[in-house]
Amino acid sequence: MPIVPEPAPVPQKKTAGRDLGAAIGVGVGLGAVIVASLFVQKAVFVGVVAVAVVFGLWELTSRLKERKGINAPLVPLAVGGAAMVVAGYARGPEGAWVATALTALAVLVWRMTEPPDGYLKDVTAGVFAAFYVPFLATFVALMLTADDGDWRVLTFLVLTVVSDTGAYAVGWRFGRHKLAPRISPGKTREGLFGAIGFAMAAGALCMEFLIDGGTWWQGLLLGLAVAVSATLGDLGESMIKRDLGIKDMGTLLPGHGGIMDRLDSLLPTAPVVWLLLVVFVGQG
Repeated sequence: MPIVPEPAPVPQKKTAGRDLGAAIGVGVGLGAVIVASLFVQKAVFVGVVAVAVVFGLWELTSRLKERKGINAPLVPLAVGGAAMVVAGYARGPEGAWVATALTALAVLVWRMTEPPDGYLKDVTAGVFAAFYVPFLATFVALMLTADDGDWRVLTFLVLTVVSDTGAYAVGWRFGRHKLAPRISPGKTREGLFGAIGFAMAAGALCMEFLIDGGTWWQGLLLGLAVAVSATLGDLGESMIKRDLGIKDMGTLLPGHGGIMDRLDSLLPTAPVVWLLLVVFVGQG
């Protein structure tokens, strides 16, 4: 009886792991809204940031409650978080710090209306959430206060998106060596190099053509810093999600997950970009 050879295995095609069409559509739509609000009226953009902060806090506190039984008080966080962003824009760093302190105090007091069991873990999580989401977001508002604030914010957004895109594109095509397998198995060292290369190139262009007084070499340094901070931010949220045992923080954005899944690299990058722009070209 003749031996029939087994068919060769069909090579598995790499996939993105998400609905790429939905992800692109939602990403383009969000980008259009953000850029339109940024250049139409600065105050409108501040409102967009505040809304994103409130939704991000809602997702984070909801997941903490569902997965860990931690009841971080949402009401003072949402009100205080929005106030922190507005205060940063209206009153500068001092206003942001005062609003942050008052938000932390409100979290402590609000939680006192409930039984004392779990008080420490609840308020600790609440203060963490206040610093992780709205406080970092206030640096976007601080960027916006400069005379060329809209271009500074656009540079911040472009570099972060380009860094994420470079990491994804290079990692998907050439990724072989895991960057942090215990935290985020999909991230590779090749992807990190892609993020750095793409962000440095974009940084040189943005600093040369968009920022008053900026030069290309400053853009190279800015791009490098953005690639590192964006990657660390992504890994940081991945660490939180692994601890919570979830894949995404929410489902509001088809193809992306939740609001926090889009803010993960933006939040820690905001203070880095704000500081470097102040060092390179001043407060504006």
